[in-house]
Formats: sequence, C-alpha cells, structure tokens
Amino acid sequence: MLESGGRTSVVVPARTADPARMSLLDHLLFGLKHEGVALEILDALFEAAPEAEMTQLVADAVRGAPTSKYVRRLFWLYEHLTSRRVPVDDVEKGNYVPLLDPNDYFTGPPERSRRHRVDVNLLGDTTFAPIVRRSALLSTCSAEALRAKLDGLLGAFDADALRRAISYLYTKETLSSFEIERERPPKDRAERFIALLSHVDAHAPMTERRLLELQRVIVDPRFAADGWRAGQVYVGEALDWTRERVHFVAPKPDDVSALMASLLTTMERLERSSLDPVIYAALCSFAFVFVHPFEDGNGRLHRFLIHHALARRGLTQPGVIVPVSAVMLARRAEYDAALEALSRPLMQLLDYDVDDAGRLTVRGESLRHYRFFDATPMAEALYRWLEIAIEEDMRAELDFVVRFRSAKAAARSIVDMPDRLLTLFIKLVTQNDGELSARKREAHFDMLEDDEVERLQAAVVEAFQSESQVSS
Repeated sequence: MLESGGRTSVVVPARTADPARMSLLDHLLFGLKHEGVALEILDALFEAAPEAEMTQLVADAVRGAPTSKYVRRLFWLYEHLTSRRVPVDDVEKGNYVPLLDPNDYFTGPPERSRRHRVDVNLLGDTTFAPIVRRSALLSTCSAEALRAKLDGLLGAFDADALRRAISYLYTKETLSSFEIERERPPKDRAERFIALLSHVDAHAPMTERRLLELQRVIVDPRFAADGWRAGQVYVGEALDWTRERVHFVAPKPDDVSALMASLLTTMERLERSSLDPVIYAALCSFAFVFVHPFEDGNGRLHRFLIHHALARRGLTQPGVIVPVSAVMLARRAEYDAALEALSRPLMQLLDYDVDDAGRLTVRGESLRHYRFFDATPMAEALYRWLEIAIEEDMRAELDFVVRFRSAKAAARSIVDMPDRLLTLFIKLVTQNDGELSARKREAHFDMLEDDEVERLQAAVVEAFQSESQVSS
C-alpha cells in the first residue's frame, strides 16, 4: 500500500490481472477484492454509467455467481447507493457475508439484508458513512489499555489532589479550545464552557435541539443559531485585500440537514454498540466539524463532542477531564494534518468562486465528497493525543499539585504567613530558579528575616526537586 495526499493506493503484481482485458465488472470485483469498499468511487461510478447498462451488468453478475461474496457486496451497494432495483430474484444460497470485512475495517452493528445475504455493518448509512480502516497503528491501540492508564494515574493520588488538578484542567481545556481558534473568551463565556465540560456525561442523547442549545452557550449571543446554517461557510485566510486562501469548504447549506440527521442517528446507534470508544469519539467529532452545521462555534463543539463521546462510552469517569484540546494546541501541526487529511484532497475536487465580499459559491455536485470520508487519520491522531494528555499533561498537573501542597505545608511550618503571600512566595521562587529576587523581596516580603527567607527557599526547592509521587 502507498499513502499519498490522504489517499491509499494498493499495488498488486501484474500477473494478478490484465487491465487491458478486464471488463467493467472485472474492475469492480477486482476493486472490492483488493481495495475494499470505496463508497465515494462506487457512488460516482454508478451515477456516471448508463443506468440500463449498469443495472444489466449487476443483474448478470448476480445470476452468474450468486454465492460470490464480492458479487453480493456489489449487488447491495448498487441497489442502496442508487435506489434502483436490479431485476433478479433474492439470493437464497450461501452464508451471509459482511459488507465491510471486520479484519480491514472498524464496523457498526450488523443488519441483515435477506435479499442480498449481506450483513450491512457500515458505521453510518448510505447518506453518511465515514469509514475507519484497521491501520497498523490502530491495530495496536486499545481503549481498555488507555482506560487502565487513566484509572491507574487517578488512583495514585488522593482526593484533594485530584479535585485541585481537575479543576485546573477544566479551565486549561476550555482556554485551549478557544485558543486553537485564536480567541480569548470573556470570563462569563469561558465559565459557561467549563460548566458544559464538567457535566458532559449528562448531555445525551445528542440531538439537533441539544446542539443548538450548546452552540448558543459557547458563542457570542449575537451569533447564536436558530437552526442549521442557511449559508455557505468555509475556512480560509486573507492574503491581501483582494485574495483569499481557502483551506476548507463545508458542504452546501442544502445538504446540511440530511447529513446532520444521518450523523445524529449514527451517533445514537453507535453509542450502544461495541465500537472502540476512541474510534467512536473521532468519528462523531470530526464528522461534525466537516459538516460545519453552524455559522460559528463548530470547532469548539467538535472538541466538546470528543469529551461527550468518551464520557458516554465510559472511557472517562464523571467529573474527570482529559485535556485533549491542550494537546491539540501544543501539537497544532498534527491537529492541522488530521483536518487536512480530508480538506486537502477535497479542495482538489471542488469547483468554487469567492467574490469581493468574501462570499463563496460551490459549483456542481459536491455532496459525495463529505458522505464517505476516511476517518482513519483522525482516529489515529486522537489516540495519540489522548495518550499524551494522560501520560504527560494530567500527570504533570497532578504532580505539580502535590508538590505545591507539600511546599506550602513546609513553608507554613517555618513562617505562618497569610495564604496569599505564601502562594506568591512559592510562585516567585519556582519561577526564579529557587531564589527570591531582591526586588520581589523588597516589594512583597520585607517583613521576613534573612534566615527565614533562606529556610523558606530551601523548603520550596526541596518540594519541587524531590522524587515524583508517581512513577511514569
């Protein structure tokens, strides 16, 4: 397999098939066998090919090899992607075959199609069905192992340390989510977002009404939505007064309602399934941001949905936040690469114009490019970010809380000063390589004796240089 530009190419020996001698049916069955189920390509082919000729081709294939698993997959795909009925009897022999091979894909709960003798196990439906491949990386990932790491970390600290650290992490996650979009939220809006995160497990099932409520909470009230967007939106940057660089174009407004209805149905169905929780979170959150159903707030809601999905599927405990947005912010290039896995190839396919007022118009058909995107790169990235968030960010914050608490206790045993001054002393010493500067001492601590300052400095240094509370 060769990866390039967000696309995967499968190379097979020349002796496997001679393209010059292959019929259209040969190509279709070859593709299903060696390249998997490429929904976007099949959908485009079925629309472009003459209907009578294509229908007859599928009919002949079913009559000629009704027990072939690749023929039966083609049979189901043709009828359900085109809403056309092939003039053949139902298949009556042969074991049921999965539409997607579970060895190659993450799959949804199977639903039997008796006419085709196919177990339909798409993650979504034929309106909106992203796929996630069992890549080499994802084959080594385990939500159970990730949950064990999180539970082990939390179990190593006392309740007071957890309470203090998690309170800070809620704030850090909120500010990071806004900062990714280069925003500094006013205090009241930040507090509302923190409140949403702290009760993320209560927001279920996710519905159009609930998403509207959430959007109204996190955006400026002047830009609150009353429904799905009615205009075309895109992500871009101004190069000068007359030129715009477009990075991503969202689906046409007329397509949003159907895409979101399918996504919400998929989210509810997969929430009750055995699908890996991290795969579920990646699928739901990135599908949402690619549809971009609102004029404003899509990015923050996309990252909120990661936490919602993880909480609903039990990977995170109530009252616990894994600061994944903070990792996205720190590793911005990786986050951009995950988004560009869809947007880069998409931008090569779309035909659009941007006028002088910044209004973008998409020409021609574009819906299929969003319906069947490959979410594998996003799932791989989310697994990586969650590992970092747990093993580095959460561990560092919990360790800091314990060290800070130890430093305060040791310092208070030397001088029982007010809590505000004690906290300030520790902050100034840790920020200045273990010493209180003469200027800061004169400004804030001129009441302390030289011996007291030395002992306080030594206590702070000892607390922050001692062995970590938890081994990594």
